[in-house]
Amino acid sequence: MINSWNLSSGATLVVEEIPYLKSAAVGVYIKVGSRNETAAIAGASHFVEHMLFKGTSKRSARQIAESFEGMGGQLNAFTSKEYTGLYARTLDEDIYQALEIVFDMIFSSKFSKKDFNTERGVVIEEINMYEDAPDDLIHDVFAQKFFSGHPLGFPILGTLETIQNMERETLHEYYHTHYQPDNMIFAVAGNVDANKIRDFIEQKCAEHANKPLPDKFESPHPGTRFIELVSKEVEQVQICLGVPGISYHSEDRYTQNVLNSILGGGMSSRLFQSLREERGLAYSVYSYPSSYKDSGLYTIYIGTSPAKVPEFFEAFHEQLRELLSSGVSAEEIERTQKLMKSSIYLGMESVMNRMTRLAKSMLMYDNIQPPEEVIEKIYAVTPEMVNQYVARTLQPESFSLGAIGDKEALPAVEKEFQKLWGSS
Repeated sequence: MINSWNLSSGATLVVEEIPYLKSAAVGVYIKVGSRNETAAIAGASHFVEHMLFKGTSKRSARQIAESFEGMGGQLNAFTSKEYTGLYARTLDEDIYQALEIVFDMIFSSKFSKKDFNTERGVVIEEINMYEDAPDDLIHDVFAQKFFSGHPLGFPILGTLETIQNMERETLHEYYHTHYQPDNMIFAVAGNVDANKIRDFIEQKCAEHANKPLPDKFESPHPGTRFIELVSKEVEQVQICLGVPGISYHSEDRYTQNVLNSILGGGMSSRLFQSLREERGLAYSVYSYPSSYKDSGLYTIYIGTSPAKVPEFFEAFHEQLRELLSSGVSAEEIERTQKLMKSSIYLGMESVMNRMTRLAKSMLMYDNIQPPEEVIEKIYAVTPEMVNQYVARTLQPESFSLGAIGDKEALPAVEKEFQKLWGSS
């Protein structure tokens, strides 16, 4: 049974009672991410996430960790472009103890100068590690150019410059500005009493006042097609090819997800089977949509050796031509629909997945979308709908290119891209 409330504090709460379990999961989703930042404080949302674990006025960082380990529970957090999440999973008997600690962390983190400086070093090392992983870095490089000048293009971790120059007072003010009840969604799933959970969270939120949130952020403006090449001393060439996508409010999202599964979303996808399994052009090749509240990006990624770059572009263009000319088959659609249905229902067997699904549904759509409704819309997708979406979206002249590779390999990447798609 699922219940949801708009609490008097302005916070949103959604609870799913699952009485046959012996566990429960809680998540707090704060509506702040890297797109809320300015260029000068890029990485602030992620830095705040780190600071949540560094201690409060009641608990040290060690006590927070020991409390959860003492319960046999799990505690973690993440930062995305549009929101930050703190989540925990425990035995059902420990959920209120977990909630006490979570509330302490999100509202009373102390941001001591010593902890701030220590964690600054940790974030810098995280950035350095990321910079040393070109197969991860290429996605940031591509998005930064695609959303050029807009916060959606900022790296979630920030940059070495912004983190090194971040002042404790600036970060603390950013935290207090966004971490308030009316900017939060609470989601709980498991063997709990929904009304008791509501009363507990209502009381806790009432202890914290709201203040005006910053003005709404601007939507990104569609950019022009581009080529972005980054020289690094690496063995492989990391390539992203992408086109403008759609927001998660678009009704085309179901069509896009079906297409993505067919094109590059899994081991049975066309790109994986053709480029990896049949031709051995790469270990990793896949596609993925990035959807935000007002925009989106659709990306194809491959990591390959410089010697195989010409063959990759020819093979990919061959796949694209076939998709545009012949479309997808009814059999592919049916297989994908069954796969997506299975993924949804199997995911429902995890209390953490159920909690996450509730939180994201409220965050994005302000209502709970039953899995049956989602599956119905997936099964409503036809080959004609996918083919029309492909024709609108995946025209060769719409693609942009991003690549990381050795300086001697990059000219060949640009040449092969230009050969097949024309000058940008």
